[in-house]
Amino acid sequence: MAGVPRPGPEATGPTYADCVVQALAEIGVARLFGMPGGGSNADLIEAAGRSGLPFSLAQTETGSAFMASAQAELTGRPGACLATLGPGAASLTNGVANAHLDRVPLLVLTDCRTDEAAAVMQHQTLAHDAIFGSLVKLSVRPRAGAVRPALRAATDAVLGAPPGPVHIDLAAELTSAEVPADDVWLAAKGRRPAGAQPGEPGSLSRASEALLRRARRPVMLIGLGARTPAIAAAARALAARYAIPALVTYKAKGVVPDRHPWCAGVLTNGALERDVLERADAFIAVGLDPVELLPRPWTSTAPMIALTPWPLHQSQLPLCDTLVGDVVTGLAAVGDQLGGPSDWDGGEVRRVAAAQRERMRPAGDSAQLLPHRVVELAAEVYGGCRITVDAGAHMFPVMSLWPAGEPGGVLISNGLATMGFALPAAIGAALIDRARPTVAFTGDGGLLMCLAELQTAARERVPVRVIVFDDGALSLIEAKQRQRGYAIRGVSMGETRWEHLGAGFGVPVRTACDESSLRAALRDTVGDTGPVLIAARIAAQAYLPTMRALRG
Repeated sequence: MAGVPRPGPEATGPTYADCVVQALAEIGVARLFGMPGGGSNADLIEAAGRSGLPFSLAQTETGSAFMASAQAELTGRPGACLATLGPGAASLTNGVANAHLDRVPLLVLTDCRTDEAAAVMQHQTLAHDAIFGSLVKLSVRPRAGAVRPALRAATDAVLGAPPGPVHIDLAAELTSAEVPADDVWLAAKGRRPAGAQPGEPGSLSRASEALLRRARRPVMLIGLGARTPAIAAAARALAARYAIPALVTYKAKGVVPDRHPWCAGVLTNGALERDVLERADAFIAVGLDPVELLPRPWTSTAPMIALTPWPLHQSQLPLCDTLVGDVVTGLAAVGDQLGGPSDWDGGEVRRVAAAQRERMRPAGDSAQLLPHRVVELAAEVYGGCRITVDAGAHMFPVMSLWPAGEPGGVLISNGLATMGFALPAAIGAALIDRARPTVAFTGDGGLLMCLAELQTAARERVPVRVIVFDDGALSLIEAKQRQRGYAIRGVSMGETRWEHLGAGFGVPVRTACDESSLRAALRDTVGDTGPVLIAARIAAQAYLPTMRALRG
């Protein structure tokens, strides 16, 4: 690479890899994750070690992105992961797609060939910027003489709104090269600001002010853009002061806690919340991003005012007014216009929420282990833990019945809704706070996708409780086949011997076939300081009525 001084082991001073690691530290990256190759990956890991930035080896590239994303969601600072060129970058795309659709600030660092090498070598050579192009806010390739502006552009982008992933392609010839003596890059150290702070949201239109003054049954619709302590406190205060029910999306679970008197349940754009939506005469959307909603038309006719930290580019929701900026200020402006406590009755809201939860408890043989009882028993023993949730039929009872009490108490892939998320996300979360166990709820299909990360959990010795809903099938897809009158084909996986797999990874395994054995397994493992796998052999026939209740 022309113009790059003193490459490789000849470098005795700081290298450009040190500059990259310093840039990560300045924006608050707490840990670097990855399944590395050689090249620039090795340089970055070495530089991270010199600077004291921890590096955690993942067993899959996608798993590393989920681990980093979980940390970003919990800390509010960007996460970071690395992968090698070619197959590593290609394998990373699902994790980057999750960060894109779930609005997660994630720095993605990949190795690459120099321009000169890429022009003549085809082996493992892919256009990384094209692979990630539709998934990232920005893709940059630092080159000699322009490293500082490229890294600055990348870190500015990942700190900006809306949150999302940013890609940096790094050739080893650059990262191993020594920074010239006259470059003062490493002279000034310190954490960068958190990025552009939301400005004043502007004013409500006169029509919106009039709408709020006459609203007698308003409802708050709370989404992923509301997951900060300040917004959560303001939303709870507004709900309590003006008697306003709140529906929360999956990612906003805990912003208004499930046990709050004005929590009206979950919001998916499905059937379960219809009782609340159809009684409303106005909606206040608080940080609601339509990426979380089921892909079907919004049928509620009440007018909607949106308070959002970033502009919304959407046509699914019929918004009559949008205030972009500081959501706390927006909530105060809404409160100023409300005419007083609503006509909602607190007992009525609690009964509606209880009825929603009851529909997630379908009848079944009491001798069998029903999915909703797995959730309820886990909540009894592991109450207060953070949870992560995989996509699949099991997520319906988990998201309705697990009592979340704070923003970030539940981590789920919802915009992308990918399987294989829960276990690596739980590892990332547990590495932030080892004193607080994390419970990963996953189906057997999802766990088998990322099974090797059990070894990561054992190596890192994190307090992760993996509860797998074991029915030997892709039950959500099977339920959809039954709904459409199709033959049941291509969804049966057969029996998995979890005890053998756990032994191979050094993870203790407990199996449960009924409530008594599950309760014992939960209680016996509550004090474990490392990972545990609990296989709950469930009666999957309960999923079909659950799915009908939720989605209609």
